[in-house]
Amino acid sequence: MSGSSYTYDDGSGLAALAFLIVLLPLLLISLFAGYIISSFFLMKIFEKAGVQGKWRAWVPIYNTLVAAKLGDVSPWAYLIVVVGASVLSNIPVIGFVFGLVAVAASVVVAWRIGLKFGKDWPLLLLWLIPGVGTLIWLGILAFGSARWNPAIAPAPWANTVAADKTVWDGVPVQPGQQVSGPGYGGPGYGGPGYGGPAAPPASGMTPPPAPGTTPPPPAPPQY
Repeated sequence: MSGSSYTYDDGSGLAALAFLIVLLPLLLISLFAGYIISSFFLMKIFEKAGVQGKWRAWVPIYNTLVAAKLGDVSPWAYLIVVVGASVLSNIPVIGFVFGLVAVAASVVVAWRIGLKFGKDWPLLLLWLIPGVGTLIWLGILAFGSARWNPAIAPAPWANTVAADKTVWDGVPVQPGQQVSGPGYGGPGYGGPGYGGPAAPPASGMTPPPAPGTTPPPPAPPQY
């Protein structure tokens, strides 16, 4: 009829709503399970690398920054790139470039960590598979028989702004790392294989003789 309007509802809106109600909890559960598993694997990797404190693997964002340090990448430069990629993701060109840089930074961190476990780059193909592939990669490093060996060739970016030069208490300094900041030489640093400086002897104490030498006789008492 003239002047009348008709509406047609095939129920698709209600179906989509019902689908979201079912899908959203499943998605949240999957994300939570992935976080628990990945954090547990990181905890095992950190233990092998000599990182002190299991809690470091369970703190979001911070655990990624610790992994960046183990991968010889400045955690602050890594954080800037990742945050920049997230904030600028909707800006054409700039967001795309930042996204590529963030992916590249993650790849080189994983590559360096894998090298210190004696793993060649083809293993990164697993890491590049989102979700399950990344967890498999972490699991291989966490529970494999390979031991952590930081004494590898310096990173190609060792003399650039991307190099790790920070010191965090409880996170070992890697060999050849030019560090700066307070607390250098504190707990977690200077351990075997990490290239840290030897602590000076306490005041008033004589350092022990070098192996294979005879210590000098004690000085006569003064009267």
